[in-house]
Parts: sequence; structure tokens; C-alpha cells
Amino acid sequence: MGTHRRNYSDDEFSVAGEKPEVEFMDFQNDDTFQDYSSEDAPVLVSAPFPFKDGKPKSVLVGETSADTIQIENTSPESVNLWSVRIFSSNPEDSYVLSMMRPPSNDANEEEKQAFLALTSVEDRTLLPGQTLTVWLSCTPKDIGLHTSIVHVDIGDEKIERVAFLLADDNVSKALFSDKPYSRRRGQVKKFEPSPYVPGCRPTQQHTQGFKHKLRQYAIPAHIRELIESKQKPDVLYDELSMMNYAEFFSALIVMEELNMEEEMRTYDMEGILMRRRGMNFLSLEVPGLAEKRPSLVQGDFIVARYAGNDARPYQGFIHKVEADEIFLQFDHQFHMNHRHRNQYHVSFTYNRVSMRRLYKSIDDAKHLGPGILFPRQSPYRVLKRWPFKPLNPHINTEQADAVAMILACRGVPPYVVYGPPGTGKTMTIVEAILQLYTGKKRANILICAASNTAADHVLEKLLQASYLIRPSDIFRLNAQSRQYEDVNTDFIKFCFFQDRVFKCPPLKALVQYRIVISTYTSSYLLQAEGIRQGHFTHIFLDEAGQASEPEAMVPLSGLCGRDTVVVLAGDPKQLGPVVYCKQAEKDGLGRSYLERLLTDFEQYQTGNPNYVTKLLRNYRCHPAILELPSELFYEGELIACKEGEPSAYDCIGLPNKSFPVLFVGIQGCDEREGTNPSWFNRIEVSKVVSIIRNLTRGGDVHESDIGVITPYRQQVAKIKKALEALEIPDLKVGSVEQFQGQEREVIIISTVRSTVKHNEFDKFFNLGFLSNHKRFNVAITRAKSLLIIIGNPYIITKDRHWDRLLRYCADNDSYQGCPLPPPESHSYSDDTRFFSKYDEDQGGPSGQDYNQEAAYCNYNQEAAYCNYNQEPSDFGLRHDTGAQPASENQELWSEELPEDDNQPFSNPQADLEEMPKQDVEEGAAQGDVQADQLSTNDNQLQGAYMEKYTFPPGWCDVSSIPATGWGD
Repeated sequence: MGTHRRNYSDDEFSVAGEKPEVEFMDFQNDDTFQDYSSEDAPVLVSAPFPFKDGKPKSVLVGETSADTIQIENTSPESVNLWSVRIFSSNPEDSYVLSMMRPPSNDANEEEKQAFLALTSVEDRTLLPGQTLTVWLSCTPKDIGLHTSIVHVDIGDEKIERVAFLLADDNVSKALFSDKPYSRRRGQVKKFEPSPYVPGCRPTQQHTQGFKHKLRQYAIPAHIRELIESKQKPDVLYDELSMMNYAEFFSALIVMEELNMEEEMRTYDMEGILMRRRGMNFLSLEVPGLAEKRPSLVQGDFIVARYAGNDARPYQGFIHKVEADEIFLQFDHQFHMNHRHRNQYHVSFTYNRVSMRRLYKSIDDAKHLGPGILFPRQSPYRVLKRWPFKPLNPHINTEQADAVAMILACRGVPPYVVYGPPGTGKTMTIVEAILQLYTGKKRANILICAASNTAADHVLEKLLQASYLIRPSDIFRLNAQSRQYEDVNTDFIKFCFFQDRVFKCPPLKALVQYRIVISTYTSSYLLQAEGIRQGHFTHIFLDEAGQASEPEAMVPLSGLCGRDTVVVLAGDPKQLGPVVYCKQAEKDGLGRSYLERLLTDFEQYQTGNPNYVTKLLRNYRCHPAILELPSELFYEGELIACKEGEPSAYDCIGLPNKSFPVLFVGIQGCDEREGTNPSWFNRIEVSKVVSIIRNLTRGGDVHESDIGVITPYRQQVAKIKKALEALEIPDLKVGSVEQFQGQEREVIIISTVRSTVKHNEFDKFFNLGFLSNHKRFNVAITRAKSLLIIIGNPYIITKDRHWDRLLRYCADNDSYQGCPLPPPESHSYSDDTRFFSKYDEDQGGPSGQDYNQEAAYCNYNQEAAYCNYNQEPSDFGLRHDTGAQPASENQELWSEELPEDDNQPFSNPQADLEEMPKQDVEEGAAQGDVQADQLSTNDNQLQGAYMEKYTFPPGWCDVSSIPATGWGD
């Protein structure tokens, strides 16, 4: 006997009988019930608490919500209804069944007793055409998802219905959105460049008279056609070599640029209106602009044409950006012809300056030779030892070794400072720079970083030793597009600007600076102004793991001479380059120059001290916080040098006061609203706010001591909104990218995702925060004294790194919240389990038994996965369940992309959420890509998923260490 749902084939759902399988139920709007086919068992059983707009019904904590289950006998014969019972609930005993509606809170005792007397539904006969109404009610005591599985035992069959309720408190309820999510359908058209009437560029954006002009590097038509037909250039099938280096990376850059071009075209608008703003501007409202979708800055431009005819297009430059509105200036004739009712077709473009710099850097890299690009072909390193006295008395052994090697190096190959989290990488680099500045009067030093934030951080550290450096010797180079207001007032005097617009000073002034700090792509301005190769004796590439190889080549190919010492500092196990094109990322653009050196060349692989120093002493994290990432990513080599005192944060009631890593399990609801593809989880927002209030209530913990990391921009916005309502506006909430290189006493991580299907979608496309081990590593290593993770354990356990963190907390009596999934639900090898060093009892969390009864249901806006197992004897649960790979050699998550209905798989990191590819360079904005642009057909995705797995029954979904040291 099979269940089926209208408009769906039988094989999409479970077969209730001797071979139990996972039941898939689609709760979409009001079409929420399943029925049995009339041929087998003509009994209809409705589903309680139907979803609306793909979301479960909401109820406030402490209030009672009730709904009916209608059992209708549509046959001409009587049927025996043996029982209607709650098979399981989560939380336990949170639901009640009764033949009567639950009494109100002010009901008298007699009414309450009458209700309780009718909670048993059994041994009844349904006459032909008769309908029995049963009430299912829930009074939640805590926030989060409440589920119940109801079994109807009728005739020879058991019918199951699942109820979902989302319990809110005042914080989460205030964040409720009644705007249903609808995928933005952009008009993705083939790019057809056409001449346009030039617009009026912002006054300060006119190109200054650089000595070396940047070529256009137009994409060849045949390469464009090849890539747009989803083919790869032949060079990408070959191994990277000195011979094909420029062609190889140029092909990858083209793939990335075409992806960006296509993504921007999804924002094209038709039939829109513009408003006149003053005498010189027209304004255009751009939905999503405030969320950087698209990301536009002053100096970018659009192309507009009159609707309804083939009029010539006009270029309009952006002069000002305000909230959801841009101020444009076109050719004078366009403004003259404008009328307030005119309709226009608008195409969005992007500034190619940054991409053209990448093409040039790869094209010029050939002069660097194998000593830089392929150091396996290099001769032995030439060293000239130079004894030095540390300027920082607390420098440790590895840091001193790294500084000594940097001072001793003469030219190629590059030297690497491998700096895991909190090991003092930046301070090691600063020590080396200060030694060079004070000890080598002819040293000219260029420091490049992956973002403006990182570059400013280096400047800040150098200024802490300002007594050693003349201010006139330091220059902070900024892109023209950087907002003057965004720069720390203490740094402005080290910048060059006119009328509050940043510029590159003339060559005569540039050569006077001994220390220049820049981002990677902005460093091109130095060579454009005429700085010769070899002028800089030392080039430092900080946060080198975050830069793609073409980005790293911008300062090297144009400024590195034969005797220039190149130093790369970073960690390939932390955040890598941001690449939007999935195929380009896979083919090599996603691997940094630093990572290629450390993985492809023996002298770096083996840790040869003439080529690389690995910093090992972590001065940031409590030992319990450091242990897991050290074991997972650094072969257990990291040494915790922070005193391992018990956590002082007793106000939140840590289960294990000597173990300051807490996992708070909560089953919430991940949502989207409007046309915004970014996810948020208001239940987790409420939990974050509650923890922050508890931490700050006593005054011992300040707002500035706390940081909140979450992967999605909408979750950032919702948390900020909730904190502002409580007058806690100054606490930093941001993405992993925004916290790289930073630290806080307390870090709270909100993982957001609470649906199996959504998380699975993320995994397929490498979008998800949960499936990116580098982001995971950064997130859990920002905390100094206390790390709190908030998430759904049933989702977390699907990723092996997050599952290790979950079990690490559980094994150390530091888990709170909803029942844990059984340990057997995830496969472990003996060497991957973490046992407690902080608790003698090797058992589970204190006071927390693994739930052996409740069935856990994960749902999303379109699908609900429910785990249960029908044993022939008692229809009970299996407890040793989990999705198993179809074969032993198969990865848990496939890297293969399911085929889709002609939608491009073009934007792999759609909700990176937080920031553009790097801080906006000279007029070039790289907004985060849209999650909804990856519009994979849900049924096809589910089909790929179901074919991938075999589902077992019951599946649910140096020897002396100084007392102090230098940390990041």
C-alpha cells in the first residue's frame, strides 16, 4: 500500500509496509495532506498546522496553538479506527491529542478535566462517509521548532502525519517577515558590446597622466564564444608550466570576467523611470543596492536607452550612491530629452580596471623567471647572515628565525612565513620591516595586503613603533574609489589626496618613501607612475593566502627586480581567494600563489628553513579553543601559550566551567524574504541576543569584547536590528571575512542553516559556510577566552569538521539545547574522535541523554524530511541510523553538479555575503553574487541526492616559551 500526494508520482513518497523507507512530504502553502489511493485504503487523513508561504506556523512561547486532524472514511463500508496517538514529539511531551479543542488559559477546572479525559482516541468505528475530528495542540516552553509525529492506526494500515510549529519569543517575533521569497528573474542576455554616447565622468575620476598606460585587454571573440558555450580553453587541460603560464592564467581570468559580466546582466531592468535631481543628475532606484546586489560605487557606469525604439544607448556615470538610489550624469543631450514619464531599458556593467591589471600582471610575469614562478628549478638559496637584536623583547624562537632569514635572503626564490591563527604572523612581518628600515639604509619596502582593512592593520602595527620611523618615510597608497571617510583619521596624514579624493603622488615624491603600503591591485599605480623594477629591495605579500595568483603577480611582475627579496606571509588553511566562477576556481584560480608554493615544491613542503618558517606558538586562544583546529588543520603542532584559566564567564552557566567552548543546539527556521536570496534564522538571532544580554549584564564583559560571526548578510542585518532595539549598537557583527586577522574575548557563531535540503544545495555548489573548511577554521579561531556556537546539530553533523566540533563539545560536557543526534549517525574512524581532557567522565553532556525516542524532522520551504522506522513488531525507531554512502570509496558529499534546466552554475560563492572580492578598488566593484542565480531545479537536485545515497531505515535527515608573545 502506498501513500501519494496529488500531482506527484507514487515513487516520490514512502511505501508503508514491510520495507519502510524515508517519507518525503511537501508542505507548500495549503496543499499539505497526503491520502491513500482509493484502491488500497480509501481513508483521508489531513495534516495539521499547514505551512503558509513555505513557512511553519508561528506561536509565542507560553501560548497554546491547536489544529485539527480530519479522518474521513470515503468508502461504502465501515472501517475500524484502532488508535490515534502521538508517536513522538520534539521536545518530548510538547504536544497533546484530544477529542475536544484545548481550553483557554482562563478555563475552569471542570473544562480542563474534560479535555484531559478525551486525550485517548482508540477503538472506534468510522461509518461510511463519516469524518472524525481530532485536536492536536502545543504549548511551547522554549523557542525553536516543535515537531510531532502522529500515527493513525486504521484497519490494517498505519498512517503518519507530521506537525510543525515554530515557537517565537518577542525578539524573534519582531523579526518576522510577511514578504514571501520570490526568486529574482534577471534578464540574462548574451553580451553584445555596442557603441554608446559617452557620459560625464565624475570630476575626480579623470585618469591622471600615468607614465605607463594600461591596455584594454579586450576579450578575444573566439575565446568569449568558446567559454560561453561552456567549453574550456585547451591550455587548461595542461599542467601549469613556465611555457604556458601567461596563457593558462589569462584563460582563467577570462572565465572569471565573463562570469562577472553575466552576473551583472541579471540586474538589467526594463521599462524603468528616472527622476531629475537638480540641474545635472538623473536618479535611478536600484532594488537590492543597499545589500550590494548589485555592488555599485562612484565612478561605475550604466548604459541606458529609451524604451520602445532602437535609439542609441547612452552611458551614465554614477556620481553618488545613496541607499537604493544612484545619481547619474549622461551626455548633455540625454538630459535635455528626458521627461519624467520616459521609460528606459538599463544595463549594468562593471569597471574593468582591476581585471585589466590582472591580465597585465600575468602577461608581464614571464620576466620573473622560474626563481619566482617555479622555484624547484632555482639554485640553492644565497644567504648572508646578519645578526640582529630583536626590537621586541618578547619575540619567540620561530619568529626570530623568520626575521633572521628575511634579513639574510638575497633575491629569489620567495621566502614564506607560514602563520596559523594567533601565532603572530603580522607582528613577525612588522619586526622584519623595522629591522630592515633601521639596519639597512638603502632598503625600500613595499607591503601589499589583500584588503584595505588588512593594509591598515599593518600600518597600525608599524605606527606602534613610530619612535623608530620618520612619518615622512611611510606612505599609504589608496585607490581613488576609496571613500575618504572610511580611513582612520590617524592614518590620513600618511595618504595622498586632493579634495578628499585619494590619488597616487608623482614619481618624484614616490621614490622618497621608504615604506609603501597598498592593496595588491592598487600597487599597480606605482608602476603606472613610473617606479622601476628593483626599486623596492623587499616586497612583502601579507595575507597571501587570500589573493589569487594573478593578484599576487600585480606587485611582483611590475616591481620585482633580480635582487628583490619576496616574502609571503599567510596561511593556506585559512580564507582563500574569492572566485565567483566555479570552473575557474576548480581549474586553479581558487588556489593562491602561497598555497601553490607550499604544496607543489619540495623545499616548501618539507619545511626547509631556508625557504619557510612555520610559526607554532599561539598567544590568542584558550587551550581548549585551540585544540580542535590544531588537530584538524595543523597536525597537532600548535602550542597554546595563553594561560588556560577557567572561563570567567559564569553568567551564562557553562556546563563545564574549565572548558570554554559551548555548543547551543537549537532547531530554528532558515528563511528568505522578498527578492533577497540571503538567508536568516530569527530563532538563532533571539538566542544570540539572549547570550549577549547575559554576558554584558554584570558589567564584567564589555560589548567591545564580543564578536558575532555569521555567514549571511541578512542574518548580520537581523542581529544588528535586534541589538539596536536593545540599545547595544556597537558590538561587531559580521562575516568570517570581516573577522579574518581579528580577535575578541568572546566569539558567538550563528550558523543559520536549519534545513537539510538547503544545506545539501549549498554543499553541491560550494556555497555553504558549513561546507568550507577554511571558513570554519577562521571562525573557530577568533575567540580568545570563550567560543559559543549556535546551530542545528542535525545539520551540523552532516559536515565532518562541524560534526567534530559538536562531538568535541559533547565529549567535554559542554552541550546545551535540543537533543543530540545519536553518535552512530555519523561515521568516525578511531583516530578522529576527541575525548575529554577536561572531564574525567568520558560520557555525554552533563544531564543530557541522547534521545532514543523522538523522531527528528528537518524541513524547508518546499520539503520536509521525516525520519522514522516501521519495525514489524512495534513500529519503533532505529537508533543507529544515518545516510550512508552508496559505496565505501564515495565521498559523503559529491562534488559533481547535477544538470539543470539551462541555468548557469556560474556563481559558486553566492552568499559570501559580507564583502566584495576585496575592498573596492579604483572604481571596480565586485558585489557578492546571488544565491538565487544558481537556480537549480529542486526536483533534479533531489533526484541527484536520492541517487547518491543508500538510505537505511530510520534515516534522519622551540623549547622555552616566553611568558608573553606577539599574537595577531
